[in-house]
Amino acid sequence: MRIVTVRRISQVFFLCLFLWFCLAATLGERWWQLRGWPVNWFLDLDPLSGLLTLLTTGTIFAGLLWGLATVALTLILGRFFCGWLCPLGTMHQFVGWLGSRSKGVKERVARNAPRRAQMIKYFLLAFFLAAAAGDMLLRLGQGQWPAALAGALLMALVLGAARRGRGGRSFWLAAGALGALWLAYSLLLGRGGLLGASLLAGLLDPIPLLTRSVNLVLLPLADAPLRLAWPEARYFQGAALIGAVFIAALLLNLWLPRFYCRFVCPLGALFGLLGRFSLWRVGKTQADCSACVACDAYCEGACRPQGVIHAAECVLCLNCLDLCPDQVIDYRTAPSAAGEQVPDLSRRRVLAALGTGLVAPPLLRLGGLLGPDWDPRLVRPPGALAEGRFLARCLRCGQCMRVCPTGVLQPAGLSFGLEALWTPVLNMTIGTSGCQLRCVACGHVCPSAAIRPISVQEKLGQGPFAAQGPLRLGTAFIDRGRCLPWAMDRPCIVCQENCPVSPKAIFTRVQFNPVLPELSVARSLGGEIIVSPGGLKPGALGTGDYYCRAEGWQARITGNTADTLLLAPPQGWGPPGPGKKVSVLVRLQQPYVDPARCIGCGICQHECPVSGLRAIRVTAENASRHRSHSLLLK
Repeated sequence: MRIVTVRRISQVFFLCLFLWFCLAATLGERWWQLRGWPVNWFLDLDPLSGLLTLLTTGTIFAGLLWGLATVALTLILGRFFCGWLCPLGTMHQFVGWLGSRSKGVKERVARNAPRRAQMIKYFLLAFFLAAAAGDMLLRLGQGQWPAALAGALLMALVLGAARRGRGGRSFWLAAGALGALWLAYSLLLGRGGLLGASLLAGLLDPIPLLTRSVNLVLLPLADAPLRLAWPEARYFQGAALIGAVFIAALLLNLWLPRFYCRFVCPLGALFGLLGRFSLWRVGKTQADCSACVACDAYCEGACRPQGVIHAAECVLCLNCLDLCPDQVIDYRTAPSAAGEQVPDLSRRRVLAALGTGLVAPPLLRLGGLLGPDWDPRLVRPPGALAEGRFLARCLRCGQCMRVCPTGVLQPAGLSFGLEALWTPVLNMTIGTSGCQLRCVACGHVCPSAAIRPISVQEKLGQGPFAAQGPLRLGTAFIDRGRCLPWAMDRPCIVCQENCPVSPKAIFTRVQFNPVLPELSVARSLGGEIIVSPGGLKPGALGTGDYYCRAEGWQARITGNTADTLLLAPPQGWGPPGPGKKVSVLVRLQQPYVDPARCIGCGICQHECPVSGLRAIRVTAENASRHRSHSLLLK
């Protein structure tokens, strides 16, 4: 069997496995649903997520240790992940193949020629590393040595792999000076709360990007007529932007094969730097050949195997090895006989990327979104860490939104700031309900522990967690300008009826309000009163919420015609006689929220009959994860 056939089988298998895990991340009782399937396995294999989590938090979630296996195999085999395992890389390669079928050899060679722009992904990697390491320098300055030094060592190894040619000493001196200046500056910024680490790589890291795109765009579209993943059609706010990024990344392959892998992918950049030191590599066994350029024409990584090979760009497609008529290309431990070229990185641009990455988190937080101008609409899922720590861990993979049974978890839009883009936020109006009391699925599928895996007892504040009480996501507030009993004299107790807390966090107070001008009694006939003027809408007052009242007398209205009120047995001395004035009142139960009991589940907001902007809305005030946002003075 040809080696490229084995590679294609591997690509198809792992792509199907990835899609299967996306489908299996479904709550339910069927054998294929979330019942022990390793749905985060591809995210765990991503070493960039583990590396950046280590830099942002000083710790690494246990599941992300799988990335060490990927790193070890890369140091042995080269960029095997890109060419054999990566599901997004497989999609890119397929679309690129569609765009290249009609191209001649010369045009294929031109499309696969190495370009200076391929260095962009390395600068993006440096930017993301620096953005994740800003807080690490502060921890180093405060004496938290173990985690800070571990992160610094990993960062130095990656940057050391990018060093080239002459001037390496000056590069490290400049990098050291930049680090020293940032360390001094970080000690000042840390006092103002601006300094922090941000895991921005999830925006472009291929595994979170594909997971997010499948979970929030492709799967909802495919499942709409099938109803396998969800019992009802699932909607996600901002899905158009997520889908546009994904489709653009695929369509660019029609212009240049594996465009995203060559120019954008930060994970590919990390593998490229590590692949420089790989034990096995593709290369020529002798410098001379017939120069048929078949290898260059069908190379997926644009690494030019016919000449001096760009080893860091080789994705191990092995097309060159399969197609070489002279059989001078091999996969072996010796370097290429024609020579190898390392990434040609400009040291100034590397330092510029590092500096930009270090400055990015403070700039993003200068608007005060993590401080005095925090957004109360940003209601996070149960078990979410405090906002700064949450943003330092969230991969933006969409797994929590995918598994949410009610669809209340949604990707945050740009209105919450770039740092929070596509992170999970609760939108109580878009799903089938609010956050269910006994559901803790989101924390158990989160691959980075940005959402803690909590138990139902902890969420409800029961058993060993009784002393701390239930986890609060926020607090519901009533908009009296839109609430039917408050603003429009319409009876409604939907929010109070649907409040799942016991005792209920929403209570009501009875209020009688007049709804018609005073009427004159024309005649009283037992349980009926004929009034004038008439013109009443038949049946409008027969809901049981309307009352007829006169001095010392009141009766509930059970029905009406245009000029007659039908009454239940009255309270008081007796019905008013002819010529007396009566008032028609509506009995309203006006709702109030007890902030000491409200947990911010949002079920009241979801069930509110006021369409559009709901009359009761949940905000992040009083959330358990932010004691500084407490409403109650204690």
